[in-house]
Amino acid sequence: MNRVPNIRALGIDLGSKRIGIAISDPSGTIASPLTMVPRSGSPRRDHAAMAALAVEEDVTIIVVGLPLNMNGTVGPAAQAAIKEAEALATVVNMPVVTFDERRTTVTADRALMEGGLGAQARRKLVDKVAAAVMLQAWLDSGAAHRP
Repeated sequence: MNRVPNIRALGIDLGSKRIGIAISDPSGTIASPLTMVPRSGSPRRDHAAMAALAVEEDVTIIVVGLPLNMNGTVGPAAQAAIKEAEALATVVNMPVVTFDERRTTVTADRALMEGGLGAQARRKLVDKVAAAVMLQAWLDSGAAHRP
C-alpha cells in the first residue's frame, strides 16, 4: 500500500482590503479558517506576512484562490491573482498553486448568516471562511495528493 505523504496547506483568499487565510490539518483532509491579514499597501509586506504564516504553520504548499469569471474564463481579477501568486512564489520555499474560488465568498457569507451573525460580525470573518471554503474544495479535489 502506498503511503501518501502528509501535506499541510495554507489557503489564501486575496482581497483588495483583506487577505483571508485558512489552514489544513496535517493530513491534508480538513480546512479551517486561520486569520485575516489587512492589506498594508505594500505587496512586498503582504507577501512577507503570508510567507511568515506559512513558515509559522509549517505548511508544505500554498493554495491561492483564483477568481475566475462565472463562465470559467480568466478575467482581470484572475490575472491579478495569478500575478500575485507568482510574486508570492518568489519569497517562499514551497509550491504556490492557484485554485478556482468562484462563489466561495458567497458560500462563506451565507454560512455565517445562517449561523446568526450580523453584517458587522460577518465582515470580520468572511475572508478567512472563504479561504477555508476554497482550500477545502482544493483538498476534496484530490489535488493535494497528486504527484
